Amino acid sequence: MSVPKSQLKIILGGASFGDPAYGGRVSDIKDIDAILDLFVAHGHCEVDNSRQYCAGTSEEKMGMIDWRSKGLKLGSKLLALDPGAVVARSISSENISHTYDDMKKYILKSLKALNAEQLDIWYLYLHCADRRTDYNITMKAVNELYKEGYFKRFGISNFMSWEVAEIVGICKGNGYITPSVYQGPYNGLHRTAEPELFPCLKKFGISYYAFNPLGGGFFTGRYTSLTDDSEPGSRFDQSKGQGQFYRGRYWNEANFKALASIQAIANKHNLTLAEIALRWLSHHSHVEEGGW
Repeated sequence: MSVPKSQLKIILGGASFGDPAYGGRVSDIKDIDAILDLFVAHGHCEVDNSRQYCAGTSEEKMGMIDWRSKGLKLGSKLLALDPGAVVARSISSENISHTYDDMKKYILKSLKALNAEQLDIWYLYLHCADRRTDYNITMKAVNELYKEGYFKRFGISNFMSWEVAEIVGICKGNGYITPSVYQGPYNGLHRTAEPELFPCLKKFGISYYAFNPLGGGFFTGRYTSLTDDSEPGSRFDQSKGQGQFYRGRYWNEANFKALASIQAIANKHNLTLAEIALRWLSHHSHVEEGGW
């Protein structure tokens, strides 16, 4: 019996790899290696990471593995840390801007940790936007780093649609490398990208890499009501900053009501919630419509 394949490109996220002290849920190198081998065996090759994931230990774990012999392509991201920003400062106690000096400093940290000379994709990662730095300055710096050979493709993540248009205009107007990939959340319950962002990305030929296809675990069937407990260290552990963030995104009465209606359909057709979530993304979402 053949293994069913998605119509969409599959990317492996590295956020779960790393030191348990910093939120890592898979820390043994042998386990990470086995996961990567299975990923490759299914015909996939792209692994996504971030300087922020598990205080940088996710990148370090990847750097301990012979990822080149597996034919893997690595991408990573840089989070801007604004003074006073309400984000986890696990990667640095310093302020991190999207200026040339800071970006070069941290892309070199990523390359060293990953044991790599060049990234396949490098993203500016805006969970907390660096609006102290003009995008003209940032895009010029990105282009200089690209010309210096630190990455092959330029990606952006969590920008507003108007910011995407502004960035593309700056890049095209100055002959800079333009973003070719956008990374953001998308699933059956989180569809805010559809009205404005997706048309913007299609206009500029930017691919959309959807993360949270299972809602950070919301579509696993483990959670059914607002009063459910969450596993310590999980995405919904409210004692952690990440858990508070994910609860803010998904943990509400409307989503649990929607989840119950989806569960009823899953039961009727002998499917799991996870299967329905992934089938929707592959066959019925706007990502599929866009041919991304």
